[in-house]
Amino acid sequence: MFGKSVKLFNLFGFEVKIDLSWTIIVVLIVWSLSLGVFPNMYKGLSTRTYWIMGVTGAIGLFLSIILHEFSHSLVAKKQGLPMKGITLFIFGGVAEMGEEPPSPKSEFLMSVAGPIASILIAGVFYGVFHLGINEGWPEALNGTIAYLALINLILAGFNLIPAFPLDGGRILRSGLWAYKGNLRWATRISSAIGSGFGIFLIIMGVFQVLAGNFVGGMWWFLIGMFVQSAAKSSYKQVLVRRALEGEPVRRFMKTDPLTVQPPVSVQELLEEYIYEHHYKLFPVVRDTNDLVGCVSTSQVKEVPKEERATKKVGDIMVPCSPDNTIEPDADAMKALSLMHRTGGSRLVVVDDGKLAGIITLKDLAKFLSLKIELEE
Repeated sequence: MFGKSVKLFNLFGFEVKIDLSWTIIVVLIVWSLSLGVFPNMYKGLSTRTYWIMGVTGAIGLFLSIILHEFSHSLVAKKQGLPMKGITLFIFGGVAEMGEEPPSPKSEFLMSVAGPIASILIAGVFYGVFHLGINEGWPEALNGTIAYLALINLILAGFNLIPAFPLDGGRILRSGLWAYKGNLRWATRISSAIGSGFGIFLIIMGVFQVLAGNFVGGMWWFLIGMFVQSAAKSSYKQVLVRRALEGEPVRRFMKTDPLTVQPPVSVQELLEEYIYEHHYKLFPVVRDTNDLVGCVSTSQVKEVPKEERATKKVGDIMVPCSPDNTIEPDADAMKALSLMHRTGGSRLVVVDDGKLAGIITLKDLAKFLSLKIELEE
């Protein structure tokens, strides 16, 4: 994905965000519905009507995907899984879990909730469609409602394909996990199936393009690329979690980190610390390890060049925040997740208000690389 998302609203305590990639899919959906699907299904309507149907259908699909992912989040929360929210991205959405499900049962219940929700939504739209037929509603309105009933059935059916990370693949993983009691093995098998399914879709897309169906072929191709990439990525995430799970931050932190003292000038900070060591974040200490704040390149940027020789680090430092600090006994996976969320590569390790060390993404990556290489 593009990696940047925008918060839309909160839904019963869950934050709903939209990835910038969804702007692409919205345009494609509206265009496909307005110029292809609806004109072929309902002849003789005006161009303006087709565009209204296309926009309405896209909004209905948007809301349907939110409800699909919300059902995942709701069940996951009841199973004790921390949920970060729901993000809509190209080809759908994802309920963001803070960790893997604790048991095969939790995985199954969470996974099956989405398709069930889509089937129920399809049923509601189908009932409204028949009500519209009986009441003599306009063809354009009924046509849009019929499309939403059908697309939700397709959404449920596609997600039930046993190819990880689709819901069906997660259901398969829960069964394999229950059978052998090994989450990593279950993920490897279901991810391999998911990757194979993605390759199949890519090949089908190429054949569609060669047969003259360029738009349809590109859809197959892009969805295949997404499924294959997501399958591989999901397995890697499990490997990372299993490698770091239970490992404390103190195992990886440097206990003698480079620090800055408040009297150091900003110019000196630039020349002797930032340019010399290429770090973007430094702990500010007084005496030995008395942590008094943090200073980063963000604060340096705000100081005019002509003032950098006289300004001191103590003048621009800020209190260290939960976004750049962690405890020495915290799980290393928590540190990695925090770096991923904030985009940073260094965390200040704080123990009872004192500087205990620094943990870096580079140190975690070295450990992960060695452990996965030797154990996989």
